[in-house]
Amino acid sequence: MKRVIRLLGWLFLLVFVLVGAGLLYIRYALPNVGPPPELTIRADSAQLARGHYLANHVAVCVDCHSTRDWTKLNGPMVAGTEGKGGEGFIREWGFPGNFYAPNITPAHLSTWSDGEIYRAITSGVSRDGHALFPVMPYKSFGQADRSDIEAIIAYIRSLKPIENKAIPPSAADFPMTFILNTIPGKSEHKPRPDPSDELAYGRYLTSFASCNDCHTPVNDKGEPLPGMYMAGGREFPMPGGTVRSANITPHTTGLATYTKEAFIARFKACTTADKAQLPVGEDGFNSVMPWGMYAGMTEQDLGAIYTYLKSLKPVSNTVVRFSPKAPQVARR
Repeated sequence: MKRVIRLLGWLFLLVFVLVGAGLLYIRYALPNVGPPPELTIRADSAQLARGHYLANHVAVCVDCHSTRDWTKLNGPMVAGTEGKGGEGFIREWGFPGNFYAPNITPAHLSTWSDGEIYRAITSGVSRDGHALFPVMPYKSFGQADRSDIEAIIAYIRSLKPIENKAIPPSAADFPMTFILNTIPGKSEHKPRPDPSDELAYGRYLTSFASCNDCHTPVNDKGEPLPGMYMAGGREFPMPGGTVRSANITPHTTGLATYTKEAFIARFKACTTADKAQLPVGEDGFNSVMPWGMYAGMTEQDLGAIYTYLKSLKPVSNTVVRFSPKAPQVARR
């Protein structure tokens, strides 16, 4: 009997050591995506224009890394805050910790090499080697055409420097403190399809815009629900209530009744300044969707995205767009 107990003790100790070693490896040896590449970008006007378009209207980097005015519909960017950082992606919004967009103006990135910026965008590893939380969709960016990523880097290098020392440090909750280190990976760039191949080009743009991140519902671990790709219903707690992403599959509960022209018009309706600055109404409804940013996409690009979305498997999912907060009852 003593021999059995002794054996079980040794087995328990072995398991403990192995688990401990595994956790130490994950915590301190990962992420391991390699050093930043030797990269020097000498931008010309065409590359800057491409970077401006992508960073403002497709990947919408500027949207997350600027200040958004949540007193107005769709949280438009506050003019003059382009790239200053500080927007929070916090526990109250369902994130496993508090994460804050860093300053991406030259005031912060001037000491970074082009290769270090490239590695952060495409592999999710910061300059000092720590893993970035994938609210920045570096998995998608890592599959984009490399020239498009270099254009974005060229563009953010051209932003007006803005000092912003007030950004809190990001902090993940357990067990995300360990899981986070396993997420970054090496980039796997794919060439940008020719726009004449509307389906492939629309797939490329949809991935670049990371539509999947908001329009596919997830479980309590943040994992996409099987069979629900682009079916909507992901919840976003807002000050006035909970808003949910739309079903954008070609089902009757989604985009089935939308023509391409109507789809494009829905975005372009947010182009004008008056539409982009409407205050939140008395019902409290608001949306995290940066309509004003996406409205700047060309009609050709929006049309390609529509073509790709219409090719998806239709998924039945009736989404209640908004649930207002229940009024608080005054205590006596």
